[in-house]
Amino acid sequence: MASSPNQAREALGARLRDLRRDAGLTGVALSALAGWQSSKVSKIEYGKQAPSEADIRLWCLHTHAEQHVPDLVAAVRTMETQYVEWRRQLRSGTRRRQQNQVAWEDETYLLRVFQPTVIPGLLQTEEYARMILRKIISYYGIPDDLESGVAARLERQKVLYRGDRRFHMVLAHAALQTHSDDRSTMIGQLERLLTLMTLPRLRLGVIPARAPYEVTPFHGFWMFDERMVLVETLSAELKVVQPHEIALYAKAFDSFARSAVHGRDASDLIALEVARLTNEPSS
Repeated sequence: MASSPNQAREALGARLRDLRRDAGLTGVALSALAGWQSSKVSKIEYGKQAPSEADIRLWCLHTHAEQHVPDLVAAVRTMETQYVEWRRQLRSGTRRRQQNQVAWEDETYLLRVFQPTVIPGLLQTEEYARMILRKIISYYGIPDDLESGVAARLERQKVLYRGDRRFHMVLAHAALQTHSDDRSTMIGQLERLLTLMTLPRLRLGVIPARAPYEVTPFHGFWMFDERMVLVETLSAELKVVQPHEIALYAKAFDSFARSAVHGRDASDLIALEVARLTNEPSS
């Protein structure tokens, strides 16, 4: 996956170059077929010029690769927005970022979430959310809007109770143990998970500590139906919309879900962590 707009253009250009070569066409020949200036193909292939959607359709028509149009058009539509640095995303604080996600969640029928080290925002208690957002504000050096950010995150959670949406969330066991600045916050968060598991449209899975992984869990991600996958890295937020990439994330999520336990087995794992924290000697 490309990690910047320039790299995204270069990656798209390389894919288009492969299609042209597979069709046995030179750049000059393709330009002539499409009615373009002779330099246009070269500029697109080397990431110097972004193709339009019309360009993509002509390219695929003349290289007999019409089956690639949906993926390539999706790449064009998100080329400049699929990668957003956190410092730019959060330059006005954390509240606006929370509000942006409300629209995505409201438009989603099936929301799938995988998190290896943190409890998802939709399931967080006020105290846990405050702890996480405080870390974010400090790490990225962004405006301190902690309380309004927490309020926005809690407001988002109303989506759990509205409409007929379904939620399937899978956590690695480490998510039940990390970020626990103080014991009471983590106990409260885990007890909140046990309560939320009774919601009829929420399916919560936990991957046991020693469970085998079919896919290495490099990072967490959020899947909004089959429309978009949101990936949070250390430096940026990535919006994945190309169908073949979304399919890869769906395959990974299914793999994580198979490794996880659900229902009573999941609640037992969470309850064990509550008991461990409750009985752990004070340091």
